[in-house]
Amino acid sequence: MTGGAPVVLVVEADADMRRLVSVPLAAWGYGVLEASNAAQGIELASRHRPDIVVLALGLPDASGSEVIRRIRRSSEVPIIAISTAWDEDTKVKALDDGATDYLPKPFDTTELISRVRSALGKGPPTDEAAPGIVDLGGEIQIDLPARSVTARGRLVHLTPFEFKLLAALVENVGSIVTYKNLLTSVFGSAHTQQVQSLRVHMTQLRQKLERQPARPKYLLTETGVGYRLRAR
Repeated sequence: MTGGAPVVLVVEADADMRRLVSVPLAAWGYGVLEASNAAQGIELASRHRPDIVVLALGLPDASGSEVIRRIRRSSEVPIIAISTAWDEDTKVKALDDGATDYLPKPFDTTELISRVRSALGKGPPTDEAAPGIVDLGGEIQIDLPARSVTARGRLVHLTPFEFKLLAALVENVGSIVTYKNLLTSVFGSAHTQQVQSLRVHMTQLRQKLERQPARPKYLLTETGVGYRLRAR
């Protein structure tokens, strides 16, 4: 949808949980559409084209993964999957199916709003006067077309693999990117099992860019799942 406040489609079978999600979103000024099952959610997503979808994975008529795949056939709308499942396999599957983010229940309102705002800002913050330059908190500047990176005023040399890893995270800023998707971007689709190699490159990238590599501010780990780039 275009114009006015962003519209959030909430797809959740449980009426109380649907209310717990919808009420704070409306209080923050978002337009809210509600669906109580998969069929209704898919129909509303197609007809109203919301700006973001908050989707429960446990639905009575279809799996959340099926809803994600159906929406993805015609839309790149951000999708935040929510579920009572805390296991890594459920999270990874939702993200690999096309979800933008994953939020386990129970969660508080602050975390929900933070994830929604982050997903709606998906796509790197750029300087209009210098297209393609991404700024991370005023500390790190990434020039994707020039393939150059500056940290606190100092030009940083990155290996080709390190730059590919950083670029893949920049393209999905604020969202979790799974190991599988990162490995495909960095090494190619034939090397999706090389997680340890990916961790080595991430360690090196943090050492070059973060003030405190052991306590990163921007290059965040989603344990057992992948990584997330935080813009600020």
